[in-house]
Amino acid sequence: MKNLRELYDLTGKVAIVTGGRGLYGASISTGLCEMGATVVIASRNVEKCEELAGELRAQGYSACGMALDLSDDASIKALVKNVIDKYGKIDVLVNNAVDRRNIVGMSVATREKLAASAETNLNGQLLLSQAVLEYMVPAKSGSIINISSMRGLDCPHFPFYPEGFGEQPVNYTTEKWAMIGMTKYMAGRYGKDGIRVNAVAPGGFTTMGKNPTPAQAQFLKNYEEHCPLGRFANDDDIKGPVAFLASDAAAYITGATLVMDGGWTIW
Repeated sequence: MKNLRELYDLTGKVAIVTGGRGLYGASISTGLCEMGATVVIASRNVEKCEELAGELRAQGYSACGMALDLSDDASIKALVKNVIDKYGKIDVLVNNAVDRRNIVGMSVATREKLAASAETNLNGQLLLSQAVLEYMVPAKSGSIINISSMRGLDCPHFPFYPEGFGEQPVNYTTEKWAMIGMTKYMAGRYGKDGIRVNAVAPGGFTTMGKNPTPAQAQFLKNYEEHCPLGRFANDDDIKGPVAFLASDAAAYITGATLVMDGGWTIW
C-alpha cells in the first residue's frame, strides 16, 4: 500500500496543458507544477506561455512554453514532437484550450463559424489526443483530462440572463457536451492500454471586472444566488481536481466527469 502523499505526487511526470496561459489554464499549469510535474504550457501565443513558464521557473518549478494551434495538424504534430524530443515522454495531457472567436448565439450562427469553432474546440482536442496517444499506448501509461464545463452537463438557464446581456452561444454548450462523449469513448478505447481519460466540468469564473454593466451586475447577482456555494469559481478551485485526476490517487478512475461547479447542476 502506497502512502497517500506519494499517490498525489507528480514528481517526474511531464504534462501538456493546452490554453495553459488562459482563464483556467494558468491555474492548472501552476497547480501541476506545485505537485512536482514538468509542465509544457501551450497555446497560439507562445510568448505569453513562456512568460508564465518563466514565472514558474523563478519559483523553482519546471515549466516551458511551446506553440500550439489546434486548428493546424502540423502545429499539433510539432508540439508533440518537441515535447518528446525535449523530455522523452508525455504522462499527462490537459485539453483545456478554448477558441472563443467563433462562439456564437443561435440567431447568428453560420455554418462557417460553427465549423471554425469546432476545428479547435473539438476536432483539435481529439487530434492532439490522438498524437499524444501514439506515445502513451506503447508506454502503457497516461492520463488525459478534458476540461469540459457545467455547460457540458446542462444548458444556459436563460431566465438568469437579463435583457442587454447578450445571447448565450449555442456551439459552446454543444462542444462541451461533445467533450464528455469524447472522454467516455477514449476511456473505453484505451483503458486496456493503461491510459485513463477523465473530464472536469468547471462552473463559472467571472471576468466582468469591478465595473460591470447593469445587465452584467444582475446576472452576477442571479448566478451567486442560485449557486449552492454562493460564489463564482476562483483561481484555486480547479487545481485540486486536475492534479487529482493526473495523479496515481485516481488510478482506478476513468471515463468520469468530476463536477466542479459549486453545486450549480444539482438543481
